[in-house]
Amino acid sequence: MKAGFKIILTAMITVSLSQQLTAQFLSASDTSESSVRKYQNIIKANKDIVEFIEYSMVEKGLPKHLRNLALIESNFNRNITSSAGAVGVWQFMTAHANQYGLTEQQRTDLYRSTKTAAVSLSDLYRKYHNWVTVVAAYNCGEGNIAKAMRNAGSTQYHVFSKYLPAETINHVKKYLNVCFATGELSAVLNDYNNSRMRKVFLEGSGSGKSVSSLTEAEINAGFNLKIIADELKVDFSQLMDWNPELEQQLQEDGEGILFLPVDLMPDFLLKKNKILARSVKESSVNQGK
Repeated sequence: MKAGFKIILTAMITVSLSQQLTAQFLSASDTSESSVRKYQNIIKANKDIVEFIEYSMVEKGLPKHLRNLALIESNFNRNITSSAGAVGVWQFMTAHANQYGLTEQQRTDLYRSTKTAAVSLSDLYRKYHNWVTVVAAYNCGEGNIAKAMRNAGSTQYHVFSKYLPAETINHVKKYLNVCFATGELSAVLNDYNNSRMRKVFLEGSGSGKSVSSLTEAEINAGFNLKIIADELKVDFSQLMDWNPELEQQLQEDGEGILFLPVDLMPDFLLKKNKILARSVKESSVNQGK
């Protein structure tokens, strides 16, 4: 067995076992009809706010499911103040707001606070590479995350989370419950598992490469991955490094999660219709041969 193949096989086995372990810790804890209906009703009742938040996230190259963070933080209430002094839809504390140039008064400004939240969340994702850890860090701060990681000797949330405050653990559980209600739980968990898969492959290969800051978009089997690479002007092999399971997902499920660096995602979203049209046309040509 060649050394390179052995490394990849070992990495795949490690990730598979790790995913099974993760599933025991990361899943929706409340999938009841009443829970699903409650969250869906909150989103429907705040349609305008939700659409603005989703637009702002996508504009920054971030996933729409981050609107669920605003939901669990404030139920989209821009005038709410917590007992700890967090204010607005995104529940900014004074220090957190000041860190990004947001004044105390602007914390209740939906436009300014959402744009600031998008920058903050992008920074956190660049650091942690998965949305589960980002949600935890947004709640308890990067210092508590670093401490928990040190105590656990691991950067994986399902390992170090036992060292986090109970409030933060519950916050993450609530986020996963809302994502279940909005049909986005699989995207969040795939992101978590894929972030660890990329880490295993890159470290196991001894390539010395660093993991890129990636964000996600849903695509269906109609998309041709080679055309995506061509339109984004990246090597196909690089695209597959970011998406090692995507071809299989598209073949088996008819849909999947495309991971791209944050700076490439806006370009993909702008060209999405063009890419799909090219993909369909090429598929038709190939079928006609």
